[in-house]
Amino acid sequence: MSGPSGRLTPVVRVAPAKLNLTLAVIGRRPDGFHDLHSVFVPLSLCDRLSLVASAVAADTLHVTGIPVGGRSGGGDNLVLRALAATRRAVGGGWAGGPGPAPAIAARLDKRIPVAAGLGGGSSDAAAALDGALEVWGAQLDDQARLSVAAGLGSDVPFFAAGGPALVEGRGERITPLRGLRGTPGILLVTPPVAVSTPDVFAAFAAIRGTGDGSVRLSSAHLASELGSGLGVNDLVARAGVMASANDLLPAVAIVMPGLVPFRRALSRLLQRPIGLSGSGPTLWVVYPSSSEAAQAAQRVSTAAADGSLAVPGDGALFVAATTVASSIIALDRSPESGPAADTAAG
Repeated sequence: MSGPSGRLTPVVRVAPAKLNLTLAVIGRRPDGFHDLHSVFVPLSLCDRLSLVASAVAADTLHVTGIPVGGRSGGGDNLVLRALAATRRAVGGGWAGGPGPAPAIAARLDKRIPVAAGLGGGSSDAAAALDGALEVWGAQLDDQARLSVAAGLGSDVPFFAAGGPALVEGRGERITPLRGLRGTPGILLVTPPVAVSTPDVFAAFAAIRGTGDGSVRLSSAHLASELGSGLGVNDLVARAGVMASANDLLPAVAIVMPGLVPFRRALSRLLQRPIGLSGSGPTLWVVYPSSSEAAQAAQRVSTAAADGSLAVPGDGALFVAATTVASSIIALDRSPESGPAADTAAG
């Protein structure tokens, strides 16, 4: 079925992963969530979402790639929730109105690990929001888009905005940052363990309640530097500070104690500072280039395979060499092309 514009080809969006270079917890909000001050950057590691108008009665979703468990096609999947929320926001204001916008058949190629602290589900939701508007020939102003995004999840507004940013509040306040001069390599290592974000914040509230002032200062300093434009070598030089600038580290150690020795072992293996993205469990290392990140990925994969690196949990270790991307929610004009190239093993 062609879309309202008469197009026969799918609308395609790439949905990038994100990395928290810093994460400061400012305090608890009246609504029970926490106010954050966090520097986010998008990565070239991405999912790929294809959308096309459908003749069936309801939106559908088919998932390939990394398994997402029971959420692959259920109504609680963020892609399906995003389509429903966007349709409500559009109302009759689409190309074929005045009735509700038609159903969409979505296909998601998952490359980002699920529940890993990389924002994959939120990125998929933002991509669905943006892509659905094109399928329907509809428009939403910036405030309406932000309202839909914020209603879907705390990280979704970042992906809907695009590019490196300072993220504050629950995630709804986005300040774009100029970003990096050059393209640093990023090594991602995700052990097969489950870390519940609500459990991490509950542990944080029990032991601290408010964040460390030094983490807040580090986060503010990095945001200022990225706002002016920061060179890759300067970013690498700050890796040790960034790796420590996450207020959730002590809470994650309580919720998932096995992550602590694994992080130390990874640091010994690579001789580099090891950061934690969000509430984890993904660990990250910054390198001056993508080739150096790829070499490190091979070292980690080899060490995990021969047993010299003990991996917590049951299942395969996810290891990927990627880069910081300059922009996100990019339109892929070639439906046959895949996501940005990254090396992964696990």
